Amino acid sequence: MPETLRSVVAKFYDEYMQSTPKRLKIVDAYLFYIMLTGIVQFGYCCLVGTFPFNSFLAGFISTVGSFVLGVCLRLQSNPQNKGEFTGISPERSFADFIFAHVILHLVVINFIG
Repeated sequence: MPETLRSVVAKFYDEYMQSTPKRLKIVDAYLFYIMLTGIVQFGYCCLVGTFPFNSFLAGFISTVGSFVLGVCLRLQSNPQNKGEFTGISPERSFADFIFAHVILHLVVINFIG
């Protein structure tokens, strides 16, 4: 059984490396980083506590919101999804991503203080 799992993971990795454009790999790395940040924040909350609860909540909302916006960017930038997002260029989707991040972090900063 482990050999089968190993071969499936190896095939998935090989196909990902060969068929995924570099832009999407960068977005995937960003999503992985944001996910790890959320896991670390949640682990810290479980181990230490949530004393300044607004700070924890603002940080966690920031990571979840950033992850959702990153997934939207990946969906809109993927060349395989051209038919779903007609009229939206990768540059426009990136500009929307940046604008939504500015709004998200203004809300987060307002929530902290």
